[in-house]
Amino acid sequence: NKPIAIVESEKTAVIASASRVLFDLFAGLVDFDQQNKVIPGLASSYDISADGKTYTFHLRPHLRFSNGLPITAHDFVYSWIRVVNPKIASPYSYVLDNVVNAREIIKGKLSPEELGVYAPNKLTFVVHLLYPDRDFINYCTEPSLMVVPEPVIERYGSSWTEPQHIATSGAYMLKQHVVNGYILAQKNPRYYAADDVKIEKVKYSPFIDINTALDAYKAGDIDTSNVPIDATAELKHDNNYAKQLHIVKEEGIYYLDYNMRLPIFAKNLKLRQALSMAIDREALVDQVLSQGQTPLYSFATATIDNGKYAKLHYDWALLPANEKVARAQQLYREAGYNIKVPLHLAISYNTSDLNKKVILAIAAMWEQNLGIKVEIKNRGWAVFLNERRMGDYTIGRDAWFPDYDSVTAYTLLYMCNSVQNRSFYCNHDYDTLVRIAKNNTDEVASQVLYTNALLIALNDYPVIPLFEYSYARLVKPYVHGYDISHNYLDHVESKWFSLAD
Repeated sequence: NKPIAIVESEKTAVIASASRVLFDLFAGLVDFDQQNKVIPGLASSYDISADGKTYTFHLRPHLRFSNGLPITAHDFVYSWIRVVNPKIASPYSYVLDNVVNAREIIKGKLSPEELGVYAPNKLTFVVHLLYPDRDFINYCTEPSLMVVPEPVIERYGSSWTEPQHIATSGAYMLKQHVVNGYILAQKNPRYYAADDVKIEKVKYSPFIDINTALDAYKAGDIDTSNVPIDATAELKHDNNYAKQLHIVKEEGIYYLDYNMRLPIFAKNLKLRQALSMAIDREALVDQVLSQGQTPLYSFATATIDNGKYAKLHYDWALLPANEKVARAQQLYREAGYNIKVPLHLAISYNTSDLNKKVILAIAAMWEQNLGIKVEIKNRGWAVFLNERRMGDYTIGRDAWFPDYDSVTAYTLLYMCNSVQNRSFYCNHDYDTLVRIAKNNTDEVASQVLYTNALLIALNDYPVIPLFEYSYARLVKPYVHGYDISHNYLDHVESKWFSLAD
């Protein structure tokens, strides 16, 4: 019964990544390829009105959920209304805030049924936007906007996702979900492109300790695995695994949040700047991590939007390390601290090998360069999330991975009252520029506005950007169809893969 790929009668790919599940189980109007480009999905095509504010999607005929129920445009109406319904309180409701009436619905001022979407017939889904948005079609790849089954949800309520109830729309259907254990999915025979899906079963195995995942990979129990920081160098020179190791730049940022609700930070800009300048990002990525990460001195990466914001960074970013530290020490003194009167602060992070290395390194840099007394708080994931949500922290580890290739995937992190803004930063001038940029149909003018907005946020120092991610992954040689080197967003679908005999 061991679910590994070499079982000929029941081929199974075993994947060590929880983020994969939604992309396998559900489908949306559009899909994406391995270069993260939008391609047709459950809709074979779509039209955009001349003013750019109306999208008309044309669904494929004869679509069905895994339980046999038909998928129609009316199901998309239901699914999207569900996203903005304040009773559901979806953290991703913001992806629809440009749809007519969405903002008022999210605030509880209008009925969810007044959302600007409708289905004139079973195969046509129409969306009305408030203003043209070149990123809208990218939003449609979001899992939140994938179609879900109304009859199942209405019948079973919060338990609709249990294996015995759930009906899926993607290439796979849920068979087992072991709490705190694995998830097992099986090929969905009713998926419109089922003939192209080669792997019959996928087992998702979560590992708190990546070292354990590596051991499972070496033992042949899983087919792909992320790689512990400490193991990367050894694997590069191991004849058995060097060709199976892939290190890829990943669109995503690692940063620290100041809790801007605390007076110690809210009223002391020089302290926030000193703490940021005292961190040697080059040493962090080259000596501590050594896994292809890139030092970050901005609130958006140099790679987002095809590099449009590559020149946006702190004016001190290119100074030699010793000059950065000297300026940080001066700002630290001006902020009211010194060796005799040191700052005491705490950094919170969730358990992981990478996080531990990063936080310990930063604490050491602050202690050495500024004389700060640092308390390190390691938290389990659930506790960490709750403390961050409640603002029960001083400085907290954070990260963000865009779902699409647009700077708007980053600008939302710093907007007042955004659910993704964990530092509780708020500057209404920033928000205004972002909204004007988003409403602007002139791409060049929009870029200037986004740049100016990000400069405001940078100069306010609400967070400490540290590095742009990379990911290191081992892939067995018998796993075919995985074009990993071009997948910068690391969005993966099992339907791309096949397993050699």
